[in-house]
Amino acid sequence: MTARASHVLLVLSAFLFGLVVFLAVLLYATGNLGTRTAGSGVGGPFALTDQNGKPITDADFKGKPFLVFFGYTHCPDVCPTALFDISEVMRALGPDADRTAALFVSVDPDRDTPAVLKDYLSSFDPHLRAATGDQAALDKIEKAYRVYAKKVPTGKDGDYSMDHSAIVYLMDKDGRFVAPFRLDRKPQESAAELRKYF
Repeated sequence: MTARASHVLLVLSAFLFGLVVFLAVLLYATGNLGTRTAGSGVGGPFALTDQNGKPITDADFKGKPFLVFFGYTHCPDVCPTALFDISEVMRALGPDADRTAALFVSVDPDRDTPAVLKDYLSSFDPHLRAATGDQAALDKIEKAYRVYAKKVPTGKDGDYSMDHSAIVYLMDKDGRFVAPFRLDRKPQESAAELRKYF
């Protein structure tokens, strides 16, 4: 090997070593070294009221993977479609549906009382639970899950709709965010994905 080739190899090795050290420092500084990035900063503790008027918290879901969806009962299309699809996944799970859970969180506390939520859920799989609360409690869980929700007046007698994000969150047994849960596939495929986290 010539002196010039040795010099080029030495410079290249030093550059690659420096790049590896830089990336390691960057990952350490951002807190991503040795951790899953999917769950970073999504989810957390909450205290709400379920469709039966009873307290419901994040602790009620510990020990099983669960799905979370934010919406409202007056939603014309996205919400009932998502809840129907989640219901189909629960049916595809069969007896395994008892090993998971699904939570529908209302972003419309003015209209979605526990009684309204209970009536609404009667159209879907019984494994689905619903939750509401005062605005402060909902603001807290929406912030924790990075949910966008805004009241949009329709101009008719004070009526309004809710503009909101429509992600189904897959949470693991410890209540940590795994990934957005896909419902745009066969229920059996979604059920198989959910079983991986039992």
